[in-house]
Amino acid sequence: MPLQAGIVGLPNVGKSTLFNAITKAGAEAANYPFCTIDPNVGVVEVPDPRLVKLAEIVHPKKIVPTAFEFVDIAGLVAGASRGEGLGNKFLGHIREVDAIVHVVRCFENPDVTHVSGSVDPLRDIEVIELELILADLESVQRRLDRTRKNLKSGDKKYAVEVAALERIEATLGDGKPARIVDLSDDEKVLLRDLHLLSNKPVLYAANVAEDEAANEDGNDFVKKVRERAASEGAEVVVVSAQLESEIAELEGEDKAVFLEELGLVESGLDRLIRAAYDLLGLRTYFTAGEPEVRAWTIRTGTKAPQAAGVIHTDFEKGFIRAEVVAYADLIGTGSYNAAREAGKVRLEGKDYVVQDGDVMHFRFNV
Repeated sequence: MPLQAGIVGLPNVGKSTLFNAITKAGAEAANYPFCTIDPNVGVVEVPDPRLVKLAEIVHPKKIVPTAFEFVDIAGLVAGASRGEGLGNKFLGHIREVDAIVHVVRCFENPDVTHVSGSVDPLRDIEVIELELILADLESVQRRLDRTRKNLKSGDKKYAVEVAALERIEATLGDGKPARIVDLSDDEKVLLRDLHLLSNKPVLYAANVAEDEAANEDGNDFVKKVRERAASEGAEVVVVSAQLESEIAELEGEDKAVFLEELGLVESGLDRLIRAAYDLLGLRTYFTAGEPEVRAWTIRTGTKAPQAAGVIHTDFEKGFIRAEVVAYADLIGTGSYNAAREAGKVRLEGKDYVVQDGDVMHFRFNV
């Protein structure tokens, strides 16, 4: 199953509008809570200007970007962990994704109702996070009860698990997310199947009004979100969901002209997509030839044979070695032959950890 970033937030903060703009999937977006009950899944291309630069050198017949999935999850409300507002169903959908894009309303508009009656991004963030924490606390306490009974078996792994669970329980009990708990690799393996909601990495999407989209600093609401995110080590992307839905209808030169008129170098969605891609721990390597220049997605730390297997399982099974040149070196020399003559093309074996931007050619035998 491909990695997924789930879009969450309170009702009417702009989640579905943003999702529609990202994927052009047409999820229903209306001015009332719970218009999106079942999660919508959309595959989105990852914007990467390096593809264009590689194509200028190789002159391929086509360019193929990499992609990953966004999931639009219906709005949570206070009490979701107790089943309020179909909360159990929504929390279950969040449990299935790998990372969270938390959309926070940072605009005033009397025509768009707010479930709490006023705009307060910090309150909204805390409502969502508290529900995730409460749901996790219940899961951890159930697991603790079961694991403590298993201690009688004498298996040391249960003692390790109980100690880890007790630390997580104390953190959740203090109203803090599970992701701040420092766990060893062994503890992470033991607790992987818990799928704790508050353990997932988070990216904040500050949804602003259309006339504020070009202001990188955002407004006073955005500044509060940035302060909160900085305390968590999280990132904030400023975006106007409504404006992005208009930009998404344009292509090519029309889009470029519109962005220029707005004072934007690129769309907020492009920044959001790349930030979500990084949040998932994903990296990109390239293959470049006359048939196509193509981006491939791997996890950080992937070794060469497994990277080859992303293209085809036979590439991994019969992996011999990989010819590798860094993107910057290939662009700097101007051609593959020039890069080779300059000693920039390397032969790497099975233990090579693929780096973001590597341009690769695999040698294999099956």
